[in-house]
Amino acid sequence: MTLLAFFLFTLLVFSGSCCSALRFQRHKYYFQRKTMLDLASKIGINYGRQGNNLPSPYQSINFIKSIKAGHVKLYDADPESLTLLSRTNLYVTITVPNHQITSISSNQTTADEWVRTNILPFYPQTQIRFVLVGNEVLNYNYGNISANLVPAMRKIVNSLRFRGIHNIKVGTPLAMDSLRSSFPPSNGTFREEIAGPVILPLLKFLNGTNSYFFINVHPYFRWSRNPMNTSLDYALFQGNSTYTDPQTGLVYRNLLDQMLDSVLFAMSKLGYPHIRLAISETGWPNFGDIDETGANIFNAATYNRNLIKKMTASPPIGTPSRPGLPIPTFVFSLFNENQKPGSGTQRHWGIMHPDGQPIYDIDFTGQRPLTGFNPLPKPTNNVPYKGQVWCVPVEGANEAELEETLRTACGRSNTTCAALAPGRECYEPVSVYWHASYAISSYWAQFRNQNVRCYFNGLAHETTTNPGNDRCKFPSVTL
Repeated sequence: MTLLAFFLFTLLVFSGSCCSALRFQRHKYYFQRKTMLDLASKIGINYGRQGNNLPSPYQSINFIKSIKAGHVKLYDADPESLTLLSRTNLYVTITVPNHQITSISSNQTTADEWVRTNILPFYPQTQIRFVLVGNEVLNYNYGNISANLVPAMRKIVNSLRFRGIHNIKVGTPLAMDSLRSSFPPSNGTFREEIAGPVILPLLKFLNGTNSYFFINVHPYFRWSRNPMNTSLDYALFQGNSTYTDPQTGLVYRNLLDQMLDSVLFAMSKLGYPHIRLAISETGWPNFGDIDETGANIFNAATYNRNLIKKMTASPPIGTPSRPGLPIPTFVFSLFNENQKPGSGTQRHWGIMHPDGQPIYDIDFTGQRPLTGFNPLPKPTNNVPYKGQVWCVPVEGANEAELEETLRTACGRSNTTCAALAPGRECYEPVSVYWHASYAISSYWAQFRNQNVRCYFNGLAHETTTNPGNDRCKFPSVTL
């Protein structure tokens, strides 16, 4: 072979190899883009089960199908739910509970067993797309769980890859409080104490596995902390309010985009500007305590309807710092969960009653025009309440449980129930309900600043109606 022939032959082979490699890269990019768009276009719903009045998994999954959700996120890997989901077209996300993270991180065999028990019996008939390791683990006070987070994620991935499973991504949902600063968005920065030991290894893992940074993002909490200084319409994707980041010049038209971009900027500052974002929780409460301004059905419906419109737009809208970015999104949540601790809003994020009737109409496909929904009840608490609040038993409260609560409330402090002593101003009428009513309101007023909630395991709620009388003055809280 002459030198010229050899040169031409080499050039031909090299060109063919380059073209093949280029075609492969294009195909890979096209496939990844298509997968991203597919995942993002199917709005998900969070299916939590912390309630004593919730329907069976069978009924719940039928309800999920009725709202045309495309993806369901479980806070566990419930085998009954996963079996039932195999008969649907729903994408599925499952969760490794926080308390299992440490054992999985320390032993590949334990991770293999978790995958063998919670994935292999159901996959691929059940379309599992994400495994989330824990939920807001940085807020979970149990051992050194944050240090074990990424090692556990890596072992789950190892187990999946060993079995030839490559289309299940592994991530972990973090809360917005993982950021030290989020305003303006360009100031987004992770907290110093977690940036190095937790977030950097996490970002390296997500980048290496082409996975998503999952964030639980709730504009309601950001807005409600200072409702008179931020436009409610801005928080609900409505109106013409805008905010311009003074450092980047980026213009924001809603609060969610602001919060998402603060996360993207925070990741960029640690050297990872291109990791994809997914919203593992977002929504708006349909009810809350009296001091939880703006928690009502009107705002909840407005937020979630506009959210779905935004996230199902084609082509994707993205955020100001990443226009066109498809963002997989899970609405929080399917049901109100009456056994969750904390303030009233914690138990009222649902879009459905336990019987499957909607709390408000919603269309998860995003195809229904916003003008096509039934009228909503007008909100009455969009401005902070000023006045007295009492804590009283709910209607129909169990008398035996009230009696136990009465003993508990009166046993903590000598002053809580002093007015109920024989001959004192609140002794009569002598009944469990009356004495418990006074004790509950007094206890709550006395210890509210120590995070005591007006709930008492579902026995009590707040009221602005004075339950006392001219002789007996019930203690109250003034907002």
